[in-house]
Amino acid sequence: MIEINVRRAEQSDLPAIVAMLADDPLGRAREDTSEPLARAYFNAFAAIDKDPNQFLAVMTEGARIIGTLQLTFLAGISSQGALRGQIEAVRVAADRRGTGLGQRLLEWAVAECDRRGCRLVQLTTNKSRSDAHRFYERLGFKASHVGYKLELR
Repeated sequence: MIEINVRRAEQSDLPAIVAMLADDPLGRAREDTSEPLARAYFNAFAAIDKDPNQFLAVMTEGARIIGTLQLTFLAGISSQGALRGQIEAVRVAADRRGTGLGQRLLEWAVAECDRRGCRLVQLTTNKSRSDAHRFYERLGFKASHVGYKLELR
């Protein structure tokens, strides 16, 4: 059996990450998987990679990338200066969904937030992702807030 690990993403992982982000109806409408990848993906990766409060993670099985998520650590005054962990862009490769890997990836992220001293872990997911809602609730997340977004471009 091949070992499964979670590690910091490398620039060479971008095609696999973008492919996973694009692998659903919402992602297909907003991602561009054409080669070569758009420069914006590399610029975003560079900004994330140099920021100590950002962690772009990949889950690997041998040399294959089978999952990804992004952690952001947010300092705030609210809740007595609590540090928050924000989880975004959670994806597991289509052929590996339903195998428990998503749970392992989220458990890793929560443990990393705890290790960094976060008092709270939060995430957002699109209203249309009912399977994701059930998944997050099964892991103990509560739909406690309403979120709003304003697209600027």
